[in-house]
Parts: sequence; C-alpha cells; structure tokens
Amino acid sequence: MSSPKNRYLYREELPSVPPTHDHSSLAVYLALKGYPELGADNILNPTTIGEYSRIVGQICRQAHLEFLRLESASSEEKLAKRAWIYQLLIEIALNTAGLEADWAKIPEKERVKALSFIREEVSSLEKEERNEVAEPVSAKYIVGQMLGDMKKVMSSNPKTKSMLAWMAEKIEKKIDPAFPASSFLSEAVRELQANAYYKMSKLGLCRFGNDYALGLRWLRHMGFVQVSTNPVLAAEAYKDDPSLWDRFKDYLKKHPELVENIEKDPDALAMAATLIALWPNMEVLRPAAYLLDFQDGMVSYQLNPNVADDVEGSLRDAMRIYQLSEDYFRRYDAYLLWGWPSHLERGRPNIVFKVAGSSEASIEITRRLESLGIGTNNTVTFTVSQEVQLILAKIEGRTEAVKRGVRLTKVYETNMGGRLEAHLREAKAAELILEALRRLEQPEQALAELAKRLGVPGAEPGKTWRAPTGWGYSMEASSLEEKAYLAASQAYIKTLASEALADFLLKAGTHGKTLEEVMAYLKRYEEAISLAGTLVAQRVWWIFFSDENYPKWISYLVKNYGINPTQAEQVLRGIDVLPASKRKPSDTYLTLARRNMTNTEFPNHQLNVHLEYAEKGLRLEDYDWSITRKH
Repeated sequence: MSSPKNRYLYREELPSVPPTHDHSSLAVYLALKGYPELGADNILNPTTIGEYSRIVGQICRQAHLEFLRLESASSEEKLAKRAWIYQLLIEIALNTAGLEADWAKIPEKERVKALSFIREEVSSLEKEERNEVAEPVSAKYIVGQMLGDMKKVMSSNPKTKSMLAWMAEKIEKKIDPAFPASSFLSEAVRELQANAYYKMSKLGLCRFGNDYALGLRWLRHMGFVQVSTNPVLAAEAYKDDPSLWDRFKDYLKKHPELVENIEKDPDALAMAATLIALWPNMEVLRPAAYLLDFQDGMVSYQLNPNVADDVEGSLRDAMRIYQLSEDYFRRYDAYLLWGWPSHLERGRPNIVFKVAGSSEASIEITRRLESLGIGTNNTVTFTVSQEVQLILAKIEGRTEAVKRGVRLTKVYETNMGGRLEAHLREAKAAELILEALRRLEQPEQALAELAKRLGVPGAEPGKTWRAPTGWGYSMEASSLEEKAYLAASQAYIKTLASEALADFLLKAGTHGKTLEEVMAYLKRYEEAISLAGTLVAQRVWWIFFSDENYPKWISYLVKNYGINPTQAEQVLRGIDVLPASKRKPSDTYLTLARRNMTNTEFPNHQLNVHLEYAEKGLRLEDYDWSITRKH
C-alpha cells in the first residue's frame, strides 16, 4: 500500500529484533507498522493452535483500543493505521477460512470461534467510524485497496481477464456501503470457498501453482502452494503493479554498486529487479513452506538464460541469488517465526531454480544444485525422454544430500504441454498447407487468400510477408514455403479444426470430398494433438510415481545408493511433475494426482478452469487420480 500524498501509507522499517513478548501484541504492532499480512501469518504457529481463538480475541481487544486511540491523530495517520488494523483482521479471517488453517491443523471449533470474533470486531470498528464521521472511511479505503490488488493481475493486458479480477468484480457488486469491510469479508470467504481450486485442494485432488508474479496471497487461501516467475513475468508484474518500482528504487539506494557497475555486470541489475518481484511471493508462501516442512510453498526462479549451457556460470548465479535471499529472509523470519519452535531453521529460502533443459549442461546443473539441498525446476521441457533424464539427475543429487542429513525440499519437473501441442499443431498445419499447395494451379494466390482469412497482416501475393508468429517474434517470409509456415504459426491457427483451413484443403482436393469430410479429418488430428501434453505428463508420472513403479524406485534407491527406505522415500516423494503452459481446462482436469503432481496455472487459465466447474456442473471427485486415465 503506498501513496505519494500520505507518508503514513508507507511501511516503516522494522528493527532487527521484534519488540514484543506475545503473538497478539506482535500482530497489532506489525499492522501499525504497515505489515498486516505478516502479523496475520505469525499466528499460524503450529504450537499454539489449541489457543488460536484466544489469541485472535486478544488481537481484537488490542486492535480496538489502538483504533480508538487514533481518533486524535492526523487524518492521514488515522486513515493509514486504521486501514491496516482492518486489513490485519481481514487477513486473519481469510487465513482461518482458507487452506492455511488446514496446514496449521487448527481445530475446527477454534476456527469457528475465531471467525465469529473477527466478524464482530470488524463490524464494531465500522460502527465506531460511523459514530465519528458518519461513514467508515478507513474500512472503505482498505476494501478498495484489496479489491484493487485483485484487479491488478493481468490488468496490463486488456485482451484477457484473470480469475482474481473476475472474483473482485463479483465481490464488489455485493459490498454494503454502510459495512464495507464486513460485507467484503463475508463475500470474500464465500467466493474463496466456492472456487474450484479451493474445493480441489480441500479434497486433496492435487497441488496447484501460480504461473504469474502477482495475486498469490489470494490464491494461497485456495490452496496454491507454488509460483513460477522469470524476468518476463517479473516485467509483467511491474506493469500491473507500478508500486514495485518504488521498492526497486529503495533497494538501489541501499545498493548503489548495482548502478555503478552496470557496464561490467548488467545482469546484476536485472537480477535485482526480478528479486524485488520475487521476494514478496516468497513471503506469501513461507507459512506454507514451514507448515508443510518445505514439501510445498516453493517459488521458482529462472536462472540467467545467457549462461544456461554453462554449468559453473549457472551455479555462480544460483549461489548469488540464494545468498541474497537467505540474508533477506533471516531478517523477515525474525518476525514471521517469532514464537515458533526454535529448531526450525530461519532464513532458508523457499526457492527452487528453473534450469532450462535445452542443453546437456542442465543435467549437471540439476544434479549439483540438488546435492546442496537447493531445489530445481527443470523447464523448456517437452518430451518424455528429456524429462526422465532430468528427474534421474534430481534423484542422484537428492540422494547425495539426504545421506548428509540435508532436509530436502519440494522440486519440480515442468511439462510444457501447451507449447508442445502448439508446436505439433503448427507442424501439422504447415504439412497440410504445403501438401495442398502442390495441387493448386495458383498456389501463391490461394495461400494469400488463406492467410488473409487467418488474419496474417500484409499477406499479398508476390510480396514479402512480415508478421508475428505468436512466439514473441516476427517472421519474414519470401518463398512459398516460408509463407506457408508463417500462416501455420500459432498466431493464426489456434485449432486445426479451422473453417478457413478446411475450405483451403477442400479446394485442393485433399482429405475429403466435402467440407464435412475435411472438417472431420481435421477434428481427429486436433483431438489427438490436444492430448499430447497430457500424455507426456501422464507417461513421465507413470514411470516414476505410479503405484506400479513407485515401490520399484524405492527398492532401486536402497540397493544402488546405500540409503535406507525412509531416505529413499524422502528423495522420491518430493519430486513433482509440473504441467504448465496450459491452453484449455482439460489440461488441468486430466492431470490431477494426489501425490508427485503440481499443476501450475496462468491467471486467465485459472478462470477458465473455475468456469468449467461452475457453469458446467463438473463433479470434481470424478477427476480423482485423472492422471491414470486411459485416452
């Protein structure tokens, strides 16, 4: 929360040692300093769950008194600090109603009592405000801020909508102006618990991750336990949330060497900018990491792609980022883990490094990092053989680590199913177009007409074409073959079952004598291609994690690596297949598994998955262990 007009809306820097002696005092202290989320997360302490409602009641008492004391403060200070008090209470309520309460094992009766206390307290504070100034000004302000944060996700792209923005619009319509915070809280809880992801997480059908750098806290309430980020996604986050620039500027003031040495080490500046977008996500997922013993709650960070094929360069990058993150989170954990068991290791980054599987170096980079207890997420991975080889490298490295008593974290093997399908579709479309062109008397003219129908800009016969491909770059096409490949790119052919393509093939007399026959042919291929990513994920998961093969791997590890069955279980259970780059709801619904699987989702894909459930009445239980289905 920040505003150039109100200095009180900026977070204050916290002392290195928390000045408090109990959870409730710490929560209120943090809220008044601008860290209401951190205050709410601290009371998820697993050692105090039997007293959870009591702690919440103490927070309500202290928060109410602080709220009243602010009556004599300046209007700016009053607005900021009262808004943060509201947010503290709302964040505690959302943690209590969300999956966090399950992870912390808070008893149901404690949850019910705590939620009741918070609802009453929020309503009471709104009445206090109305008695002072006729309307709950601070409540209205913080509700607007929290809805605004939801709407930020993918807001820089007017062509799409995120699930959180869609939820925000639904909640906003039901806000009661007289009780904005109370009505917001009620509707937010209702929307969270009605969501397909909340229900799937609650049922234990699968784990889920966010393939974006914003909106994670709301998703955490629904059970999301992973986030992927990279410089591109970080750049999108800066577009959606310009306040990140203020945090980046503050960081550069403390680290002027990044600007002074920009010519010698330009990548360091990009790394710092990405970390500024990354650390807030790590903060959000830290409670999940600690409550779930680092078997969830991980943030994927992409190593510098410029050194992806350099083992030592990649390791240096990883160690540098890991050290910076460790330093940052030792300070952060002094507050998050205040009062938590002392045996918990403070500062360990809940990070895994994205290692591009595009070169042979990725095998050694993966093995070396895993051997240090630093997790990896292999990406740019499309095929069964590629993913199997990298999982074997993970196993070898993790075995080295577990022998030394290193606590292993959750790690991932990304399966870029959507991209695989898009590449296969392009290849098949180009093959069909080229085949047809060989039968046409005026192929250049016919191709130009097809390209225009598909939306290829500047597709004139006899001229060079230059147009986007849908992969982040444009292609210049001069020859007939090049133009065929351009027309077949994913920017223009989203499905093979395209009427324009079918008409073109019919004119050439290929694959059918009627439009219906040609379309039926195209639909068969489209159906097969649309399952390609799912089938790769299914095969990789089956090889390692199926009921049939999992025990065999445990025996293999015990026999060949000299570890005991418990250690072998630790090595294997922490590796998840990570289906990614989804294009349609079935990409998620057909890759669910209760173990060794995390589905990572773009924000607009999340909405499509939820609407598939909400509008079509899917019975989620029917997709239990869907990864084992035959297709």
